[in-house]
Amino acid sequence: MPVYNPQLETFLRVVEAGSFNKASELLYISPTAVIKQINLLEQSLGVSLFERTHRGLILTKAGQSLVQDAKYIIQYCKDSVTRAKNAMQETQSVIRIGTSPMTPAQVLVDLWPKLQKDCPNTKFQLIPFDNTPENAREILGNLGRNIDVVAGIFDETMLELRRCDGLELSREPIRCAVSIHHRLAQKERLAIQDLYGERLMLMRRNWSHHVDRLREYLWKNHPQIQIVDFDFYNLEAFNQCENNNCVLMAVEKWQYVHPLLKILPVDWEYTIPYGLLHAPQPSPTVRQFLKAVEFAIRTDGV
Repeated sequence: MPVYNPQLETFLRVVEAGSFNKASELLYISPTAVIKQINLLEQSLGVSLFERTHRGLILTKAGQSLVQDAKYIIQYCKDSVTRAKNAMQETQSVIRIGTSPMTPAQVLVDLWPKLQKDCPNTKFQLIPFDNTPENAREILGNLGRNIDVVAGIFDETMLELRRCDGLELSREPIRCAVSIHHRLAQKERLAIQDLYGERLMLMRRNWSHHVDRLREYLWKNHPQIQIVDFDFYNLEAFNQCENNNCVLMAVEKWQYVHPLLKILPVDWEYTIPYGLLHAPQPSPTVRQFLKAVEFAIRTDGV
């Protein structure tokens, strides 16, 4: 049972199909019912979402704005229901791992055989989430409520910003992602001079002092590289890299995020911590789990 206005889904189907008739086929309802739902949605919002022309439907500016918000609202509500159902389950022996394309759980799956001895009764529960700025703020700021740990890159600046703590598993070399059609994709390793004339996408200043150190080094010593700041790591950043033929700062653990991007090592010594983000005061089960992880990486490595 959705907790959002179901007319939003009808609106998105109309946008996707381009007409009321085609949307009705996707929704298995009559065109009249589709038109009625859109009319009701426009009345409730107090805006016009479509211009009805003899050539078809054209989104108004209000409609264009609502498209992305509607997608977020629907996905957020679905994720909220999933988290609510998970909260009803017994969690004393379950580690709830948040997963998204940018925060894959594979590192924990690889570690699991080494952890079973110290956590014999603990189970993993993977909880997917949509990696948006809003979700990142909510999930990382409330770790332990619906999600216990998230694997990803971080540093002290990011931990303070997100009000969480982190267990470092490794120092990941900072690499570069390029489209498989980019001229640099033919290489297996990049020299810094290979980036001359390229647009290098780096996370904005003050997000990570590791990234800021790299930025300062490039500005000072390699001004031939054009640095392009962006605000958030998600699929949109990877799409922007691929669509605009840019170069994107990345780590090897993101190699499966975008099928049309290739991640290449670079001849510099810059790294960034990678590990598990968790609540500043984790539950006893999570604390035991983190200690087991720390022992495993100390003895065997990741």
